[in-house]
Parts: sequence; C-alpha cells; structure tokens
Amino acid sequence: MSGSRPTRRSVLLAGTAGLVAGTATASMAGTANAATPTAATAAVEPDIDSTTAWGARPNRGTITVLGNRPNKIIVHHTVSSNTNDFSRAQAHSHAHWVQGLHMDDNGWIDTGYHFLVSRGGWITEGRHRSLSTLTAGSGLVLGAHTSGQNYDAIGIANEGAYHDGATPPTAQWEVLVTLCAYVCQQYGIVPTQLYGHMDFNSTQCPGIFHEMLPQLRTEVADAMG
Repeated sequence: MSGSRPTRRSVLLAGTAGLVAGTATASMAGTANAATPTAATAAVEPDIDSTTAWGARPNRGTITVLGNRPNKIIVHHTVSSNTNDFSRAQAHSHAHWVQGLHMDDNGWIDTGYHFLVSRGGWITEGRHRSLSTLTAGSGLVLGAHTSGQNYDAIGIANEGAYHDGATPPTAQWEVLVTLCAYVCQQYGIVPTQLYGHMDFNSTQCPGIFHEMLPQLRTEVADAMG
C-alpha cells in the first residue's frame, strides 16, 4: 500500500515472474518459506486495491459495520474460469464480475465477500468498507459469504474453480497466505481458525483449497512469526 515499503507480494514476485503460472504443489512450500518474514517481524501488510481503485459500483443499501471483531477466516472460490490472464486488470474485471453476480443475480446490496484474491496474486476489496475496518483492526463489515457465519467471519474468495482437481497458481496461493496472515494479525485471529466454506454449509466450495487448509494454517503461522 505504501510506495516506500516493499510488500510480501512485491518481494515474492520480483524476479520470479515465471512462477506465476505454476501451481501450489509441495515444491512451492520452499518458495513460501524463503519469502516468509522472520520470527522477529510482524505479518506484512499486503497491497489491496480498494473498491475505489477498481471502480466498484456503489453499494445498494446500508453497509453494516458490527462492533465485534471476527474470530475466524473462511476461504472460498468464485467458480469463475481458470484464466491464464494474471494481470491487475483481470483482477479488477473479476471483482466487477463477482459484484455483478452478487448484486444483480443474488439481489444483495454489494459483493458478499470481504476480499478477493486473483489468480495472478492481486487482492481486491470486496464489500465496501472491508479494507478500512481491516486497516483499523476493529469492527467487522457484515458480509454475505457463509450462512450462519457472517457475523463472526472474514470471507476471502479466490478467483477460479477448484472443485475439479485444479490447483491455484503459485502467486495466488502466496498472496492468500500473506492476506490471511495480515487479517489474523489485525484482528487477533489464531491461524488454526482458518476454515473452508464447506465446513459450515453444504457446498463444494472452496474445492481443493479445503484440502490445503492444514498447509495454509502452517504457512500463515510462519508468516506471522
């Protein structure tokens, strides 16, 4: 977010552009550990494009900010196409697609998720005000991502469809780790409290990300030092 301080995303991707098309396999773990902050450092604040930055439509109703802090993170996938366009522009296009789906098809006031991670490793703010409350480390924007959990959980959705054996590109996985670590740090969530959508509702979401939750919890804990 700051122009002067390198983020985990910029450190990871600088000089490793070829890894973007890779998948989150066992060999990826070594790359993750090499870029992880040491135990003496805090989780890195990632670059997040706000609703203003990607040109979101205005919310169609009141955004409710709850007084409590979230106690868990729930991971999703958006079941969009598994594009090979890893650009920032594609991340913005995907954010528009999700918002349109949620507002026009579902009839919601705004995007249901708090944040989205693109296949290229770009983060976009989902529901309005999610970024400002995260930065403050207090309050929870009431989302619409997991029935029965929206009053207690941050919802993070990954671009793509992962219920058919596909695996996330390396950049997407690495930035998901960074974002989860930062959310945990800001809200005091322990990494063991990372779940998948299917843990609470009858759904295939988040696909293979659910199988990768043990790895995600471990890498998030490492990133938090």
